[in-house]
Amino acid sequence: MSAAYPFSAVVGLEDLRLALVVNAVSPAVGGVLVRGEKGTAKSTVVRALASLLPPVETVEGCRFSCEPGDDDCPDAASHGSPLVRPARLVELPVGASEDRLVGSLDLEKALTSGVSAYEPGLLAQAHRGVLYVDEVNLLHDHLVDLLLDAAALGRSYVEREGVSVQHAARFLLVGTMNPEEGELRPQLLDRFGLTVEVAATRDPVERADVVRKRLAYEADPDAFAARYRDDDAALAARIADARALLPSVQLSDRALREVTTVCAAFDVDGLRADLVTAKAALALAAWDGRTDVTTDDVRTAARLALPHRRRRTPFEAPGLDEQQLEDALADADQGPESPDDPPPSGGGGQAQQQPTTEAAADGQTEAEPAGASASTEQQQSAAQQPSEETQDGGADAPAPGERTDDAGDPFRAVPLRVPGVNRRAGAAGRRSRTSGDTGRLTGDRAPSGRLTSLHLAATLRAAAPHQVGRGRSGPGVVLRPRDLRQAVREGREGNLVVFAVDASGSMAARSRTSAVKGAVLSLLTDAYQRRDKVALVSMRGSDAELLLPPTSSVEAAVARLRTMPTGGRTPLSSGLLRVAELLRVEQVRDPARRALVVVVTDGRHTSGPPPELAAAHLARTGAACVVVDCESGPVRLGLAATLGQQLGGVALRLEELSADSLTRVVKAVA
Repeated sequence: MSAAYPFSAVVGLEDLRLALVVNAVSPAVGGVLVRGEKGTAKSTVVRALASLLPPVETVEGCRFSCEPGDDDCPDAASHGSPLVRPARLVELPVGASEDRLVGSLDLEKALTSGVSAYEPGLLAQAHRGVLYVDEVNLLHDHLVDLLLDAAALGRSYVEREGVSVQHAARFLLVGTMNPEEGELRPQLLDRFGLTVEVAATRDPVERADVVRKRLAYEADPDAFAARYRDDDAALAARIADARALLPSVQLSDRALREVTTVCAAFDVDGLRADLVTAKAALALAAWDGRTDVTTDDVRTAARLALPHRRRRTPFEAPGLDEQQLEDALADADQGPESPDDPPPSGGGGQAQQQPTTEAAADGQTEAEPAGASASTEQQQSAAQQPSEETQDGGADAPAPGERTDDAGDPFRAVPLRVPGVNRRAGAAGRRSRTSGDTGRLTGDRAPSGRLTSLHLAATLRAAAPHQVGRGRSGPGVVLRPRDLRQAVREGREGNLVVFAVDASGSMAARSRTSAVKGAVLSLLTDAYQRRDKVALVSMRGSDAELLLPPTSSVEAAVARLRTMPTGGRTPLSSGLLRVAELLRVEQVRDPARRALVVVVTDGRHTSGPPPELAAAHLARTGAACVVVDCESGPVRLGLAATLGQQLGGVALRLEELSADSLTRVVKAVA
């Protein structure tokens, strides 16, 4: 096995290296989240950290890395003599199973010896070490839930398949992610103590140094690592010294006032930010060999601990206003000297509370779909009335200049779901029902093909009545192929949500663009929370345009939506055909991911053929369709409702998208 890339050989990335060192000095800080574009050496730097961590004192025969004398360890009865070993860096693959993370029944012992034995998972291996998750934003939700529990409690509780075990699971959580591939769930985001944004340097000289060192490492990893062995050893010794000094570092009343004033100024939720900032400031002082925390320590700690906690909406980019930070520190210096005196008020403005939450969205109850249909008289009068584009000079007159209207206020949207259960094990998410290898266990069945997930208890039950007849004379279980049972699990999947938005002149003429963008923004927020892929199609002028191909980055969709121009005719047929072609291509790329099409329009078409044939073509793709009726005014033609029927879906009025006005779940079914 070749040597890892040396930590001291990393060029640049000062904030990332400092954040990792702070956590190495004080694991209580809570870990690091590394955000950045691809190819910025995020994983390389994290893996290089392992060689700098102080060794761990444990005992022989302990699979949980417990300290000597720990009587709560499941292996306490088999503990041997004390030993010292290097700290571990354990990697959690994105596609890992629950069994691999928390551990499970030891199948070999259960089937050969007939006894129940626990086989530890990655959480046990990572105890008192580093748990590293590359592409943490792509981690399945069921694994995120388990990580949250372990990170909050410092212990892992396993209750499954006849096994009941609990063990310590205190680890340094380090995750890397590319924001272009989607954001992280807020609950897990808050569990990371520090966050760092990394980007490749634009300095040609520094880039050349990076390339030169990387080529030298790939040519001979061992020789390259040997060149930096002394530098890494010096860093490791400094970290050990800082750990020893840390209990002696004092957080003065002045420093604590600076911490709390800064956190209040940035209006962060809860008190975890205050605690993390204080712990990071203490670690920074110990790293510099001091026993007192300075203002510079607080400033640096705040820059690392607060950016990801000041986000008020899912699409607000993490960051910190440097001037606001300096103002808050100045306010703290002018505050009361006694800790019993009232603290100064925070200098930060109040951010608007994001109204959409996963818990609220998931708490709805299912009901029948709602839709609106126009009267016959209104349908007949549609052809007699001039279009809004003609009335406003948008269709027959010269094309008006493009407009870009701001989005209206977002709201908590009703959850739209694809009907039925996906039997093809769809992508992990939180929107529609799917059957696969993850989720809650709902039963068992005989395998129809290759066995992919064994239901052990059901298998043993099927084999138990036949043991005498099969000549069993000792421990173990005699199995036959017909005894095997496939576990049946049901969970939630993420869908491909395609937004086809009418951006024509009729929308702008009625001043509806702002409300429409606000509604789509609310649905995008819901898609973000449910881990969907999204795509955006704009219908305006003489053709439809694919503004955003399918992506997991809902932030990119929000950016395109906010800058989407409006004006011109309404090419409704073109938009539906563009969506159908998009679904055809995506079906080849990702056949297990089901699609939900959301058409946002008033139903009018003033460019191209009538939409009936295009709607029938889109309906044949099998995608669930919802038409959001943007028509307003005292007289409604009901064209959007008709389009919903043609698509085999439902139509909702714009105002019905708000969960506050509609307390029922709307299924995307006809």
